[in-house]
Amino acid sequence: MRNRSNSLRIQTYIAFLVAVALLCVVSADPPGVLGWRPLGFVLLPVVYIIYRYYRRYLDHLEAEKTHIEEMAALHLRTIEALALAIEAKDRTTHAHLSRVRAYAVQIGEAMGLSGAEMEALRAASLLHDIGKLAVPEHIVCKPGRLTPEEFEVMKIHPVVGAEILQRVEFPYPVAEIVRAHHEKWDGSGYPNGVRGEDIPIGARILAVVDCLDALTSDRHYRPALPLELAMAELSRLSGTAFDPTVVDTLQQVYTDLDSGDRSTPPRKLCTDVKVERGEAPAAGFELSGPVPEHGGTECEFQSSAASREVEELLHDMARDLSNSLLLEEILSAVADRLRRLVPYDAIAVYVARQGRLVPEFVDGERSRSLSFLDIPIGQGLSGWVARTGRPVLNGNPAVEAAWPATSPDLAALHSAAAVPLMGYRGPVGVLTLYRTEPDAFSRDHIQLLLAATSKASPAIDNALRFRRADSATTDYITDLPNARALLPRLESELARSRRTNEPLTVLVCDLVGFRQINDRYGHVAGNKVLRAVAAALRECCREYDYVARIGGDEFVLILPASDRDAMGRRIAELREIGARAGRKSAGIEQLTMRIGQAFFPHDGDRPEQLLAEAERRMEQSRQGDGVAVA
Repeated sequence: MRNRSNSLRIQTYIAFLVAVALLCVVSADPPGVLGWRPLGFVLLPVVYIIYRYYRRYLDHLEAEKTHIEEMAALHLRTIEALALAIEAKDRTTHAHLSRVRAYAVQIGEAMGLSGAEMEALRAASLLHDIGKLAVPEHIVCKPGRLTPEEFEVMKIHPVVGAEILQRVEFPYPVAEIVRAHHEKWDGSGYPNGVRGEDIPIGARILAVVDCLDALTSDRHYRPALPLELAMAELSRLSGTAFDPTVVDTLQQVYTDLDSGDRSTPPRKLCTDVKVERGEAPAAGFELSGPVPEHGGTECEFQSSAASREVEELLHDMARDLSNSLLLEEILSAVADRLRRLVPYDAIAVYVARQGRLVPEFVDGERSRSLSFLDIPIGQGLSGWVARTGRPVLNGNPAVEAAWPATSPDLAALHSAAAVPLMGYRGPVGVLTLYRTEPDAFSRDHIQLLLAATSKASPAIDNALRFRRADSATTDYITDLPNARALLPRLESELARSRRTNEPLTVLVCDLVGFRQINDRYGHVAGNKVLRAVAAALRECCREYDYVARIGGDEFVLILPASDRDAMGRRIAELREIGARAGRKSAGIEQLTMRIGQAFFPHDGDRPEQLLAEAERRMEQSRQGDGVAVA
């Protein structure tokens, strides 16, 4: 377009030069030869030609101006469309973006920004959150404050947003503003820790108006603040989080701020429309009722008698799993109980390890090849379950990552049911059952698997943590020393007692009724009780006493410079700890504590002797009043 305009301009100049040359030639001849009268006949065509070229040039300029305006409008509509893409992720964002743009433009005009700076500010105010498209929806739409881990993920959105906008190649610095709109005046912002006037002026304005709109809007954790209180908060942060000049400008104009034209409601995406057409996906639907006869596995747990049997099986499984920290024993017990709940031809328990799922336990007639799978989290059937935390019903085993299609055992498996194993801090693995028949599992089977894994997952998580803690000396639930740390400490205290000829007492305690708490209220409530008991034990002991948790509901206390004559009051205090902890942490009344004692040197002079004697006396207290003494 620019080359064509230059061509027309050159043609006009050439026509003008030709006319001037002709005029010069005519004027140079003697009047008697050519005369002045024919001069008009020569000049009129030339003038007409110049006029036509000139009009053509003006028409071209008008067309070019119209084209530029159309392109500018298209550019603006493209920016608005990108902003709507953000709304598709977070439906509350559109009104926020509109207000932020209006506020930013008014402050930019009040500060006298140049034309290019204003254009960059207009675009960036609409697009500053486009990087949230890369943030998981459960974080973007979380109804409350973020956890530290979630905030680490959220902090990528300025970087991603800038990278997206750099590809647009705006003629003004939009990407720089988007990258820096969470930087702070004192350098404590993110992602790069830029400070002061090194932050682009558009980003400094955007940070202030973004905060203003957030403070004056309703949030799940607090209602909207009045404008005056919001301005007071911005003033408090002036010079630390925000540019003082921008805040001062806002103070002067905030009463006149306009959030935009409210006559036309913001355009909404049709995210809540119901699409009538489309009967079923090509792969078919997940089965929600009894399995067809060819599946051969109708749900067998519909009667009340069967329901009681299921409850008893789950109760027995939870009881058995709480008695072991060995992963192999736990997984074997889970597989044995599940076979009675949900029939399967092969079972695999995959454990998450360094971004991959590794088969920790496999069983069944066609399970040998499952031992060689190495599944990246997020890929394949079980990998998807690990990433999303959602179960899969009657998935195709052949889509498992690294599935060897040549294996006859695996080729015979045609349906899978997979559920996540949820630990205390998120998914720790996946349990997947396989059948040779297609569509062999029902929704009831998934419900049974979820019920069973809710009992098994805490035990599996505990066993994994125990395995990883080969050299650890701290119990991860109570933060007390564990059994690994107890023996060295007891040996050290015994050596000191021998040197100083002082007595020493070892107490072994367990919580009566704790297993019933786990069975009735779950492991989360049980862990809460353990933490409360641990805190109470530390509080009632002297600073040089030693408290450890050696597993399950058992605690050991090492009390230097104490003998049996001084134990009466201490034992009475300790017996109340279990009851208080149960009431305080879970509202449970039936929790009590059994205590067994052993004394150095009367009951032995080695750690094993003292612990064994205290354990024996604690077991004797089952038939007594809760305390066994020598």
